[in-house]
Amino acid sequence: METLNTCSNTPLLKQTTCAYCGVGCGVDISLLNNTPTKLEGTREHPANFGRLCVKGTHLLDTTGSDNRLTSPLIDNEPASWDTATDYVANKFNAIIKEHGPESVAFYVSGQLLTEDYYVANKLMKGYIGSGNIDTNSRLCMSSAVAGYKRAFGEDVVPCSYDDLEQTELLILIGSNAAWTHPVLYQRMERAKKLNPNMKVVVIDPRKTDTAELADTFLNIKPGSDGALYNGLLTYLSEHNYLDTQFINAHTNGFETALAEAKKWSIKAVSDFCDIDAQLVSDFYALFAQSPTAISFYSMGINQSSSGVDKCNAIINAHLASGKLLKPGCGPFSITGQPNAMGGREVGGLANQLAAHLDIENDAHQQLVQRFWQSPTIAKKAGCNAIDMFDEIAKGKIKAIWVMATNPVVSLPNNAAIQHALEQCELVVVSDCIAKSDTLKFANVAFPSTGWGEKNGTVTNSERRISRQRPLVEPFSGAKNDWQIMCLVAQKMGFEGFDFTDPSGIFEEWAQLTDFENNGDRLLNLSALVGLSQEQYDNLKPVMWPVLKNEPYKNGQVFVNKQFSTADKKARFIPITPKLPVQQTSSDFPFVMNSGRIRDQWHTMSRTGKSTALSTHITRPYIEINPTDACKLNIKANDLITANAKTGQVTAHAKVTEAVRKGECFMPIHWNKQFASSATVSGLYQSVVDPISGQAECKHGAVDLVKAQFAQYMQVFSKTELKITSDFWLKVNASNCVNYQLALNEQQNDLLYYCQTLTGLQGHWSAMGSAKAMHIQCIQNEQLVFVAVISSAQKDISLEWINHLFAEPLITFSQLQSLLYATPDEEFTQGAQVCSCFKVREQPIINAIKSGENTVEQLGSKLKCGTNCGSCKTQLSQLIKQHTTQNANSIDVAVEM
Repeated sequence: METLNTCSNTPLLKQTTCAYCGVGCGVDISLLNNTPTKLEGTREHPANFGRLCVKGTHLLDTTGSDNRLTSPLIDNEPASWDTATDYVANKFNAIIKEHGPESVAFYVSGQLLTEDYYVANKLMKGYIGSGNIDTNSRLCMSSAVAGYKRAFGEDVVPCSYDDLEQTELLILIGSNAAWTHPVLYQRMERAKKLNPNMKVVVIDPRKTDTAELADTFLNIKPGSDGALYNGLLTYLSEHNYLDTQFINAHTNGFETALAEAKKWSIKAVSDFCDIDAQLVSDFYALFAQSPTAISFYSMGINQSSSGVDKCNAIINAHLASGKLLKPGCGPFSITGQPNAMGGREVGGLANQLAAHLDIENDAHQQLVQRFWQSPTIAKKAGCNAIDMFDEIAKGKIKAIWVMATNPVVSLPNNAAIQHALEQCELVVVSDCIAKSDTLKFANVAFPSTGWGEKNGTVTNSERRISRQRPLVEPFSGAKNDWQIMCLVAQKMGFEGFDFTDPSGIFEEWAQLTDFENNGDRLLNLSALVGLSQEQYDNLKPVMWPVLKNEPYKNGQVFVNKQFSTADKKARFIPITPKLPVQQTSSDFPFVMNSGRIRDQWHTMSRTGKSTALSTHITRPYIEINPTDACKLNIKANDLITANAKTGQVTAHAKVTEAVRKGECFMPIHWNKQFASSATVSGLYQSVVDPISGQAECKHGAVDLVKAQFAQYMQVFSKTELKITSDFWLKVNASNCVNYQLALNEQQNDLLYYCQTLTGLQGHWSAMGSAKAMHIQCIQNEQLVFVAVISSAQKDISLEWINHLFAEPLITFSQLQSLLYATPDEEFTQGAQVCSCFKVREQPIINAIKSGENTVEQLGSKLKCGTNCGSCKTQLSQLIKQHTTQNANSIDVAVEM
């Protein structure tokens, strides 16, 4: 068992894996007195070689004890572990006895470790006997899973990160890697710098930061990707760029796929994708003539009502050209969570058994049941994520256990998700936080361990298994997810859950991958069977397959171009491109797209704790094209409301050419913990891909209107406040909390309003003018409250106010500055660009105008971009906007 250092004065170095995206970066943590003191990237880890993005760099900011459960809760009352696990076990047993195994469900997460996932899958499918376990990974990569399985016979990513550095042509389609996978993006940047002949094509409806790397940017119509790649297949055929030898020897179905693709001429593609025909032709020629090519795709492809077909359209082009299974080639799906891949491996999706075995295959059912020696086995696919909550609403699923995820925020049509949970007889939630939009509905809440406390393994996007190791003891009252499930399973009367350590779970899991595996399944960890405790604790990153008897094949897939199908041949899939289901109309004329921003992740339950990560973008926003903004009389930073059939959001307008006319974009992160009305998932209907069940979360139909309020307030408080405003936003700073409020009706006695809101006793002062009222409260000569109230929105520097809250003694001149809202010059330097060194926009612009016109020069002068590198694309943009030099001289520096 992984043990923590008990000698308090001995410095210690621990190696673990980052908690965020699917890159799977190694992290080195220095500890002193059993306390993490320093974090940096693991230089020898093959995923990142020492690099970390801004989120990974600030991981230690997020491990505090605030917002943590200290004991299980039953109906919001503290309970012992024994009482709470008894309660859940008895309730599950009673519901199953009365309504059958299909009446219960687990909804789990790519935040779980493989060992947690394995126990959850074993319990539901082998002991309860239902397929009703699904994962939030359904939302990010289930279309990619289905695409690989249809083409290759098994869910196998046929690429590695090294391929990104060996290709002559890198195509990023439906991926804003600069913000979502920054470490891989930096590897791409470096590869392009080392190889000037390397070409980069970015395909996206939005001109994101990733386009900074592009030689060619294809600004396609949302949802038209399938047609683009169908046209590519036709082009390869018509211009004699097919690898006929590979097609004939190693594939099936080419003629059928080509017959469907031939409907897509360059003109047809140009019209469908709404881009110039010459751009289409040039892209096709580039792909055809390049000796190597990678198609790197993510949520923009997967989160679609035809996402599987899009994936297979991409795979078809690589099969037809022979551009796969060699360095620098292949269709590369990148995952969004640290262990989405691990979940795919152990059967976390409702339509899978463990170890890449099929849930509706009789032989596979018998194999898994025989290995587990379980009393039953699931014989049909369970409910996927969307269907699961529909079945809850219908009363067919009576109990759900949600683990390490926040479906009220992340699933589409979140009003329907809330309604379902309100109807559910038993809602159990395991989480490492005390408050979330989902925990509000929990009958039982279990405190689970978080990053830095967990112990187990994760698998990244290139099939590489890494250890996540505990840095500190579990927070008071918390248990690992696998421990909680084992306790409940044992109390339900099940054997096979007597694990005492994650190494024992990993051992059983590794054995299952090798059990009766005669080479039919590439997922094989036979060389990791029989690890001692010490070997498991010290396990180095390793890419599967890991074969005991054929070590020369380790890490290799589809050796000799033999695929996992019955005839060992890959399959072409005929594709009929379809536009998104949620189309615009006269009532809802705008397309709503959504995605991540650079410094936040998922629903902000972790990144929202870091004040450093909250300074780059402090509030939700809706991007709108300038032409549309002008028609609607919307100006930058106006509050605007997006209305859809299923809900509405209100956020600040960001007027930008980055989005096409008739389209808009909103980040996914904000929820009821941080804003009154900014949960963008509420705008999407419950539309899914019919094959993968993945939700269409990139294309909703909305109406945009300018929001009108009578009064606006900027409030800064030493402590959190209970806000009931018509519109509000919350931003955590290091010394205060900022609330941005908007009211439908004016408050007249503003001093009384502020005193009532806070309950503070202290020295209150106020100054009013025709434009605004400024109110402050001081206790013991320290600032504890500030409010600026006006009939129009006012931007007040959070950095300035936060600085004043840290002052041990507020001076008269500082108080005057507050009353007149005149911050010192150092706090009027524009938006923050570099989160690591807190470098703002104006000093960067000044440096550019003085001749520092490369990213490297800006780094030397201001330090921006020299730590995690996440801000380099923005630095490049600023250089293009403000340099007096030729734009071609711009140099994007990338550190080793």
